[in-house]
Amino acid sequence: MFNEGYGELKKLMDKGKHPEESNGISTDLGGIDNIARALRRATTSEITRLEKYLTFLATTGATSPFIGLFGTVWGIMTAFKGIGETGSASLAVVAPGIAEALIATAIGLVAAIPAVMGYNHFQHKIKVVIADMDSFSTEFLNIVQRTFAK
Repeated sequence: MFNEGYGELKKLMDKGKHPEESNGISTDLGGIDNIARALRRATTSEITRLEKYLTFLATTGATSPFIGLFGTVWGIMTAFKGIGETGSASLAVVAPGIAEALIATAIGLVAAIPAVMGYNHFQHKIKVVIADMDSFSTEFLNIVQRTFAK
């Protein structure tokens, strides 16, 4: 961000070195606003870069329990099929299907819980970074305005 803001400031200062122009930066659209736009552009670019993989974590956290649920339903169907074929609801008939159901549920939760925790962790970190970037932009613009504005 600093590089973008400083680069725009340097361009404006270089532009002001012509003899027909006075020192300083005007506050019209060609001055401070250019720096503000450069900082906004850099902030947006950085936010996009930081949020790039959050979608994967959110999707994993949201869909894994459903995949586990699907496996659970499949396992229960297998258990009922076993009951239907043998005509008996003994533990030996039902246990394999229930075991499949529990394994599928566990796998879904093993994927979902860390994904949701990671998503929340990184989302919080990104919010902190965004607040820091906004503070930096405001302070940078204040310094430029105090120091260079005519």
